[in-house]
Amino acid sequence: MTPTTLGPVANHLWQSTLFAAAAGILTLALRKNRAQVRYVVWLAASVKFLVPFSVLLKFGGTLGWLPGAGARTQARVSFLADQVSQPFAPAGRLTQWAAASPAAWNPLPAVLLGLWGFGVAVVAFRWWLRWWRLREVIRTATPLSRDAQGMRAVSSRSLVEPGVFGILRPVLVLPEGITERLTPAQFEAIVAHELCHVRRRDNLAAALHMAVEVLFWFYPLVWWMERQLVKERERACDEEVLRQGNDPEVYAEGILKVCQYYVESGLVCAAGVTGADLKKRIEEIMTNQARRQLDLGKKLLLGTAALAAVMAPVLVGMMQGIPLRAQSPSGGHPAFEVASIKENKAHDPRSRGMQFLPGGRLVVRDLPLIVLISAAYDLPPFATDRLTGGPDWIRNTQYDIDATAEKGAIPEGASQTVQNERMQLMLQTLLAERFQLTVRRETKELPVYWIAVAKGGPKLPKAAVEEKNCSKDPTGPNDPAGCHAFSGGQGRGLHGQAVSLADLTKAVERFADRPVIDRSGLKGLYNVQTEGWVPMRPRPPGAPGQEPSAEDKAFADPTRPTIFQILDRLGLKLEPQKGTVETIEIVSARKPSEN
Repeated sequence: MTPTTLGPVANHLWQSTLFAAAAGILTLALRKNRAQVRYVVWLAASVKFLVPFSVLLKFGGTLGWLPGAGARTQARVSFLADQVSQPFAPAGRLTQWAAASPAAWNPLPAVLLGLWGFGVAVVAFRWWLRWWRLREVIRTATPLSRDAQGMRAVSSRSLVEPGVFGILRPVLVLPEGITERLTPAQFEAIVAHELCHVRRRDNLAAALHMAVEVLFWFYPLVWWMERQLVKERERACDEEVLRQGNDPEVYAEGILKVCQYYVESGLVCAAGVTGADLKKRIEEIMTNQARRQLDLGKKLLLGTAALAAVMAPVLVGMMQGIPLRAQSPSGGHPAFEVASIKENKAHDPRSRGMQFLPGGRLVVRDLPLIVLISAAYDLPPFATDRLTGGPDWIRNTQYDIDATAEKGAIPEGASQTVQNERMQLMLQTLLAERFQLTVRRETKELPVYWIAVAKGGPKLPKAAVEEKNCSKDPTGPNDPAGCHAFSGGQGRGLHGQAVSLADLTKAVERFADRPVIDRSGLKGLYNVQTEGWVPMRPRPPGAPGQEPSAEDKAFADPTRPTIFQILDRLGLKLEPQKGTVETIEIVSARKPSEN
C-alpha cells in the first residue's frame, strides 16, 4: 500500500463535498417550499457519499457513445472533468509523500488505515449500543390492544419519548401513562406525527446516513448533514400533522409536554417527536404558514439537477472508454491521398524504420502494425501498459507503406511539431480505413515515473537556437536549426541539439518500463547529450550456443549507468509515482488488401 492510495479517497470526499454544496444551494432556493422537498435533497447528498462517481464513470464506459463526437472533443471534456472532479490525482500533494525508491516503505498509510478502522469500530459500537438499549425497552414493553393503523404498538415503563423503532417492521413505542399527561387531542397529534415517520420510511433513510457516518466518521460535514436531515424530517412531519387538521396550539403543547416528561431516544433511526431545533419548530407550528407547492420552474430546476448529477459522470465515462474508429477525412481530418501497403517478408533490419518526410510523405519499412499504432497515437512502441489488446498478427507481421498526403494537408510554413501532429492524424485515418482499426481510449491511473528537477537544480545547457528560429524542414537530427528531434537511444545515448523537456520525456518513455510524465516545470530548448544506459526491460535471450552480440556485451557492462543516473547527471530525477495517463486498447483490426 502506497500513499497514492489516499488519492481516490480524497477525490471521493471532494466530489461528495461539491455535491453537498450544490444541495445546500438548492435548499436555499427551496426555503419557502415544503420541508419534504429539502429533506429529499439532503438525503440525496447523503447517499452520494455511498456512491463514488467512479462507479458511474465505469458504467458509462460500458455504453456506446453518441455519433459525431471526435476524439479531441472527448479528450478535452474528459480532461476538464478530471481536473474538476479529481483534484487529488497523483500529481497532487498527497502523492508527494511517496518515496523515490519503489522498495521504500512508508508507514503513514497503514497508520491512517488503522485509525480509520478504529474510528469505524467506535462509531458502529456506539450506534449498536443505543439500538440494543431501545430493543431491550421494546422487549420488556407491554403490547397495546390499540392497533395504530395496522402497526404494532407497545407501552413501555421507560421514560423514552414516543417514537417509532425498527425499519422493516416498525413498532410504535409509547411511554406508560402518556394518555394521563396529554389531552386526547394532544395525544392524537403526537401519534399522527409518529405515523407520518412510518409512512415516509424515515428510519430507513436515517439508517443510510448512519452508514455514511460510520464510514466517514472523520469528516465533519457528514455530522452537520445529520442535523439538516433531522431538522427537515421533523418539519416535514409537523407540516403533515397540521395539514391533517390538528390544532397548531394543541399540537405544540403536546410536543412541549413530551419534552417535559420524557427523554429523546438518542438513535437517529428511531424517529421521535422532539428532534431538531425545538424553539424554531414551535414558532413555525404556531404561525402555521402555508408552504408553497413547487412551481414549474423549481420542478425543472430539481429535475435538471438530478439528471445532471447522474448523467454527467456517465457521459464522461462514455467519452473515456468508448471504441473509436481512427480519424477519417469525412470527419474533417487530413488524409493521405495515395497509400501503398505491402507485407514485408524480407525482414532486413538495415532498412527498418519509419519517417515523416517534408510535404506530407510517410515511409515505413518492415514494421509491425503495433509500432504504427504507437506512432499514430504518440505512444512509445512498446508501451504495454498504455497500448493493449489486438490480435497477435499486429505484433509479428511487418509492412512497408509509402503514402503521400493530399494537397493542403500540411499547412505551408508549419513548424515541425505541427507537421508531426498532422501526420499522426493522417496515419490514424490510414489505419482506420486500410486496417479497419478500432480502438478504445480511456484515462487510467497507472504506475508512472515523474521527471522532476533534482535538489541541485537542472544541469542542462541551453540550445543554440530558440523556438522561433527552428527550421521548418530540418534535414535531420544533426541540422543546427533542427528542433525537437533525438538521435540514438539507450545503446548510444540520446543526442538532441534543441529539444524540450517534453521531447526528453517522450524519448525516455520509449525505453522505460512504465509511462513517464514531465513534472520539471522547465521551459525552452536544451542541448541534451547523454551516454547509453542499462535497459530497464529485460532483453530477449539469444539463441542457444550463440555468441553474445557486441550490443549485448555492452549492455552487460557493470560500469554502464542506469537511466536514473543518466538523468541525475542532467540535474533531473526519475521518481516512481502513480499518475493518470491515456491508454489505448485495440478492439479490432484486419489485415489490409495490398495495392
